[in-house]
Amino acid sequence: MAGRYFDQFQQGDRLVHAIRRTVTETDNLLFSTMTHNPQPLHLDAEYARQSEFGRIVVNSTFTFSLMIGLSVGDTTLGTMVANLGYDQVRTPHPVFIGDTLRAETEVTELRESRSRPHAGIVVFRHRLLNQRDEVVCECLRTAMLHRSGT
Repeated sequence: MAGRYFDQFQQGDRLVHAIRRTVTETDNLLFSTMTHNPQPLHLDAEYARQSEFGRIVVNSTFTFSLMIGLSVGDTTLGTMVANLGYDQVRTPHPVFIGDTLRAETEVTELRESRSRPHAGIVVFRHRLLNQRDEVVCECLRTAMLHRSGT
């Protein structure tokens, strides 16, 4: 598996994830309708044109999900016991259809699991940036990972 085990991380590790993604109208439309989010800013071009943005704004929960998805291959793919939580989720800049996004991750904390000796807990700081290097989403993700050899 591509993900790393708990004992393969060090605090301060920085990962630049290779996969980039250009957001499409279909991404935004499907995600918004599948999650029953009728916000016209995401779905109604005429409504969005009258907003301060002047165009459709991509659903921020899609943006968040894409950030996590872009990071999984280098962090937790095949090595995760469970995600324990997401904290300090921020979306400081909007995402628009046609933006190309990339993700970066920093390991901010490592600690032993008290309940599972075969696992440890890693706190990741994920950041998603657009083609102008603006941070469009960031969060802390706490994950429990297997140790290698377990």
